[in-house]
Amino acid sequence: MPTPNAATWRDALKAGRAACIDAYLARPRANALLTGLTQLTDAVLRDIWRAHDVPARAALVAVGGYGRGEMYPQSDVDLLILLDDGLPEGELGRFETLIGLFWDVGLPIGHSVRRLSECLAESAGDITIQTNLLEARHLAGDPGLYERMRAGLAAQMDVIAFYQAKSLEQKARHGRHAEVALLLEPNLKESPGGLRDIQNIFWVCRAAGLTTRPGHHLGDLVRAEVMCEAEARALTADYRLLANMRIRLHLAINRREDRMLYEFQERVAAAMGISADGPRRASERLMQRYYRAARRISLANRLVLGELRNRLLPPTAPRVLPGTPGFRAVGNLLDVEEDQFARHPDSLLETFLVLTREHTLVGCTPRLLRALARGGRHINADFRRTPDNHARFLQLLREPYGVSGALKLMHQLGILGRYIPLFERITGQMQHDQFHIYPVDEHTLMVLRNLRRLALSEFAHEFPLAHRLMGACQRPDLLYLAALFHDIAKGRGGDHSSLGAIDARRFCLGHGLPREDADHVAWLVAEHLSLSQTAQKQDLSDPDVISAFAARCGDVKRLTSLYLLTLCDIRGTSPKVWNAWKEKLTRELYLAARHVLEQGSPVMDSVEEKKEQARAQLRLYGYPTGAEDTLWKRLDDVYFLRQDARDIGWQTRRLLPLLSRHNLIVSARLAPVGEGVEVLVYAPDEEALFARISAFFARLGYSILAARIHTTSDDHAIDTFYALDPEHPQIPYRDFLNYIEHELTADLAAHQPLGPIPQGRLERRLKAFPLEPEISLTRSDNRKDFVLTFCAGDRPGLLAQVARILTEHHASVLTARINTLGQRAEDVFVLESEALEKPGKRLALEKALLDGLRVTAGAGP
Repeated sequence: MPTPNAATWRDALKAGRAACIDAYLARPRANALLTGLTQLTDAVLRDIWRAHDVPARAALVAVGGYGRGEMYPQSDVDLLILLDDGLPEGELGRFETLIGLFWDVGLPIGHSVRRLSECLAESAGDITIQTNLLEARHLAGDPGLYERMRAGLAAQMDVIAFYQAKSLEQKARHGRHAEVALLLEPNLKESPGGLRDIQNIFWVCRAAGLTTRPGHHLGDLVRAEVMCEAEARALTADYRLLANMRIRLHLAINRREDRMLYEFQERVAAAMGISADGPRRASERLMQRYYRAARRISLANRLVLGELRNRLLPPTAPRVLPGTPGFRAVGNLLDVEEDQFARHPDSLLETFLVLTREHTLVGCTPRLLRALARGGRHINADFRRTPDNHARFLQLLREPYGVSGALKLMHQLGILGRYIPLFERITGQMQHDQFHIYPVDEHTLMVLRNLRRLALSEFAHEFPLAHRLMGACQRPDLLYLAALFHDIAKGRGGDHSSLGAIDARRFCLGHGLPREDADHVAWLVAEHLSLSQTAQKQDLSDPDVISAFAARCGDVKRLTSLYLLTLCDIRGTSPKVWNAWKEKLTRELYLAARHVLEQGSPVMDSVEEKKEQARAQLRLYGYPTGAEDTLWKRLDDVYFLRQDARDIGWQTRRLLPLLSRHNLIVSARLAPVGEGVEVLVYAPDEEALFARISAFFARLGYSILAARIHTTSDDHAIDTFYALDPEHPQIPYRDFLNYIEHELTADLAAHQPLGPIPQGRLERRLKAFPLEPEISLTRSDNRKDFVLTFCAGDRPGLLAQVARILTEHHASVLTARINTLGQRAEDVFVLESEALEKPGKRLALEKALLDGLRVTAGAGP
C-alpha cells in the first residue's frame, strides 16, 4: 500500500475539521467539537508517525491543552517528541523532516524534542513545564518510554510545593490582568474567572491524586469531596458558556484570539443566537452572562483551592471569638459551625460585621465561604423585611474599617444581589458610553472603595481637600448608600438618575432611616451628574452659574456630599478619564458654591480687585508702576472678569517685553494644575485663527481641554489654550515648550490655507459601538451670543474639524469648554456671528456639524 503524501493528510484534516465544525453549528455542543477536533488531530498525527521512519526508542506525546483533549478551532497542537536517553545523537536528524511534515499538512504545532532525563530535569525546575507534562497523553511510539516519563514525574511531584507554586502563579496572572479582568474586553482564558481558573483547579487536584484522567472530570472532584454536586453542575454550565464563547470567537475571526474585543462581541452574540432586548444590545446581554459566570468560576476556584490547602496544610485549632456565638477563628480566618446559617439565617449578615470588627482576621475559611454561598438562598422577601437584618446592613455601612471589602465579598458570594435584588440586575451590565471601563456593578463598588479611601490618612496626599471633608463627614454611611444606588437603574431605559433616586428613597425608608436621610440619599442619586456637568460645561467665572448651582444644592451638607461622590464617581469610571484639569474645575465649583451658601453671594473679585492683585505680581517681577497700561488699555472688563488674577499677571509679563516689537507672540508654560501645557497666543485677529491653532494641537497629538478667546480694541486676539497629551500628561522638560512656541509661531505666521486635518486612529471601542452625534445651537442668556453644545465620539483631530466648520460658516469662538470622557466628547462653545442671526444659517451650521461628526464617527482604519 503506498504511503500517503502531505496533500492527502492535509485534505483529510481539512475535511475532518469542516465536518466537526458543521456538526457543531448544527448542534452547538462545545465538548463534542473539542473532542472531535482532538480525535481528528490524533488520527492524522498517528498516521504520519507510523508512515515516517522514526527510531523505535521514541514516543509522540500530546501535552498542554491538546493533551487535555481541548482542541479549539484555532488552538495550537502542543507536542513532545520524547527520546530515550540512549538514542544516538545521529538519530535526531530524522525528526526534522517529521516536524516539517506536521506543518506541511496544516497542523499549527508547538513542539519540543527532549530526552527522558531532560524532561524530568526541566520539569523539576520549571512549574510551567511540570504543568504541561501533567496533562501528557501518549499518541504513538514507544509506550514504555512514555510510562517511564509518567512514573518519573509522579516520583518527583511535591504536591505542597506544586500547590503553592500554582497559587502564586494564579495570583500573578490575576495581577497582570487586574486592569482588564472585569473590564469590557476580558480574556476568556487568562482573566480572573476565565478558563485558566478552571484548569488550575484540575491541575492541583491531579497533582494531589484526586483525579487521574486528563480533562475536566468534575465527578472525580465530587467523589473526592472538594465540591458538591450542585457546585459541579454550576461550574459545568459556566465552563460550557465560556467554551462556546471561545469557539464562536475563533470561528468568527478565523485566527487565534482569546480577548473578547469590542469589534467581536456583536458577532459572537449573533452566532450564539442572542438578540437585542429593548435598549440593551445583544453584546451587552452576552457579556452580562460572561461576567456572572466569571464571578461564579472565581468563587469555585477559591473554594476548591481553599479546601485543598486545608488538606495539604492542616489549619490550627479553632479559637472562640468572644461575643460572636456560632463563629470562631481558625488562624487568621473566620470560620463557622456547619449548620449555623440553617439554624440562624439572620447571622448571614452578622458574618460581615464580624469580619469588619475583628481586625486580626483577613478572610474566611473555605467552609464559611461555601456556607455563605449556600446560605444565600435564605435571603428572601421575609429576610429583606426583617428589621434586625435592616439594622445589621446599615450598621455594616457605619463600621470604621473594612466596609468596602465586606461589600465586595458579599457581591462575590451573590449575597449583595440577593439582599438588594436591583443590584443583581446590574451585575455584569455593560456600559457602552465610551468612558466607563467597568461593568456597572464593578464601577459601583469602585466608587464606594474610592469614598472609603478618602477617609484613610495614608492617602490624604491624593486629595487633601476631599480627605478633610470626608474626615468631617458625620454620616458617611449615607454617602455609601448613594454610591450603591447612583447607577442602579442603568440598563432599564429612561433617566437612570431619576429612577435610581426613587429606588434609593424606597430602600432607605424601608430600612427605617429618617425621611431627612432618605431624601438626602435620593437627592445625591438624582443629582450625581450635576456637579461634573456644571463644572465642565459652564463658565465658572459667571457668578450667575455659581449662584444657580448653589441654589440647586440648597445647603453645604448636600454640596459637600455631592462633591465627594462626584470625585469618586469620575475616578471610578476609568484611570484615563480623571485628570488634574477636571480636579481643578470640580474643586473650584465646590469652593465657589460653598461661599455662596455660607456668605450669600459668589466670591467674585471685581475688575479693579483683580487688577490690583495682578499689579502686585508684576511688582514682584520688577515692573514699574503703570507698565501694564500699555496692554491693559486695549482690554475691556470682560477679559478681566473671565481671568484669574494670577493668569492676568502671567499673560501680562509674557506679552509686555515683546508687545512693541512683535505682532505675533506665542508663549507656553506647564499648566499650573500640574498636567499639560498652557499656551498663550497674541496675534492679529482673523476668522481662521482658532481653527489654525486647533489643527496645530491635533498634529501634535494633544487634546485641548479649554480655550479662552478675547479680542483687544486694536483687533488682536489674546487666546489661551489648555492642552494635554492623553498618553503622557506630565511633560518634565522645557525644550518641548520651546518647540511649541517656535512651531506654532511659524505655523501662524505662514498664513497658509488650512491643510488636511490629521485623522489618527479611531479607538476600537468607538468603531464597534459608534455614538450618534447630538448637537444643540441656541441663543445665550444675554441674547447676543450663541451656545453650541455637541456630544460625539472623540478622536484625534475632532476639535480641529469642528473649528474648521465654524470658520467656514463665519462663526467666531469666544470660549470653548472641552469635556472628554474616554472616547466621548461633550464640548460647549460660545459663538459670536452675525450670520447666525438668520435661522437658515443656523440650520446650515448644524447640518454641517452633524455631517462632519458622523464622518468622524465612522472613519478610521
